[in-house]
Amino acid sequence: MKSIWHPFLLILCFTLIFSFQGCGKKAPPLPPEDKGNIIAAPFDFKSDNSKNRLILTWKHEIDAETAKIPPQGFEIFLAQKTFEDCEGCPFEFKKIATIPMPKMQFSIDIEKGFKYYFRIRAIGEDGVVSEYSKSILIENK
Repeated sequence: MKSIWHPFLLILCFTLIFSFQGCGKKAPPLPPEDKGNIIAAPFDFKSDNSKNRLILTWKHEIDAETAKIPPQGFEIFLAQKTFEDCEGCPFEFKKIATIPMPKMQFSIDIEKGFKYYFRIRAIGEDGVVSEYSKSILIENK
């Protein structure tokens, strides 16, 4: 006489086997990475403030191994706050200019009573962009 438990155990075993066949954590597919196929971020970002005129300067280098794409220009971003704004309150950077290569300088008039936060990034062909530079803060009291 056949036991009624044999088909039940067989189905249970197949269910357990097929339910644990994953290969681990799933994530969206990533495009292949071509080392060095990026634009390097600008560095040595500095400001020179004379009266109410601010001059921003920076440097950029191409590295054949880590960042070999030459930039076509640079995007300048600004966030502005008053001194009365709360400390730690969020602010939003907005693009204020695009500077073509080989120029690595930008000047802007600033008003008293504001804190100015600047950052830049390099831009290349087909919308390729670098990481942002370090932000700099200018306080014009």
